[in-house]
Amino acid sequence: MKMSEGVEWALHSCVNLAWSGPDRAVSAARLAAWHDLPAAYLNKQLQALARAGIVTSAPGPRGGFKLARPLAAVSLMDVVAAVEGPEEAFRCAEIRQQGPGAGAPAADAADCAIAHAMARAELAWRKALAAQNLDEIRQQAERQAPGAPARLRAWLAAP
Repeated sequence: MKMSEGVEWALHSCVNLAWSGPDRAVSAARLAAWHDLPAAYLNKQLQALARAGIVTSAPGPRGGFKLARPLAAVSLMDVVAAVEGPEEAFRCAEIRQQGPGAGAPAADAADCAIAHAMARAELAWRKALAAQNLDEIRQQAERQAPGAPARLRAWLAAP
């Protein structure tokens, strides 16, 4: 399965918002500039996070985005569902019911074996994403790049 780059952008934005400080609202343009991303497209991802209750947004010159809840209360699946939507990755189109094979006993089976296997795989994938929260990701990022939070805060404080 291929997810849009918006998922990666949204995940990084959540960690960056945590690093920016709990009371600091950061504009989409400023968040986008940190990774040299298009602000309008990142704003769409942030709005999706806001609709899902992961971040809050405030308009105006001092407005921007803040985390709506602690990173420990946000799973990777929460972010993926916010950005990609709740639809299943695999959608069985019941092609067994088309062409010369239509009507054969295998095509009449209640469950398509392929759809069933894909559903099991997707459930495992979703459970794995739901089991990991963004605070765990933040901690790992800080172990890998201990100075990253301070660099981000200093950059945000600069004019």
